[in-house]
Amino acid sequence: MDYIEHLRSMVGNEKVIMVVAGALVFDQKGRLLLQLRSDNEEWGIPGGFMDLNESVQDTAKREVYEETGLKLGHMDLFGIYSGPDKDKTFPNGDQVALVQVCFKCHHFDGILVEENHESLQNQFFSLDDIPENIFSEHRVIIDNLLSERITPIIG
Repeated sequence: MDYIEHLRSMVGNEKVIMVVAGALVFDQKGRLLLQLRSDNEEWGIPGGFMDLNESVQDTAKREVYEETGLKLGHMDLFGIYSGPDKDKTFPNGDQVALVQVCFKCHHFDGILVEENHESLQNQFFSLDDIPENIFSEHRVIIDNLLSERITPIIG
C-alpha cells in the first residue's frame, strides 16, 4: 500500500495537505518540456505527489523520470504555490489542499519518452508556442514563467 492509499484508509475523503513537485525542464534550445496528460488530455508540467521519506527535489526528479524518461541534474527553485485556490476534490471524492513546488532545470540525461501510461505525449515547446490547453493547476506557473517574474515565486 502506498502512502496515499494508507492515508486515505485512515481519513477517507477528508481534506488533507498533499505536496506535489515538478520541474520546468528546458532543452539546449531553451524550449520547455510539457506533458500531454493521460488523465485529462491537457498539457502540463511533469511532476506528481511526494512520497514519504522523500525530499521535494527527489519527488520532482522521480516524477519527471517516470513520466518522461529524463534524469534531471541540477535544479533551481522556481516557485512554491499554496492556498485555498489550490484546494481540489478528485472525482472519487478525495479532497486535498495542494502545496505545489516547482523547479527549473536545464541539465538532464536520457532519451525523451514520447508516451507512456501517464503521458499521451511529451514534447519540447518554444516559449512563444505554448499550447492553449494547459492544465488549470499549472496555468499560473506557466504564466509566471512567461512573465519573467523574479524567482523564486511564493504564490
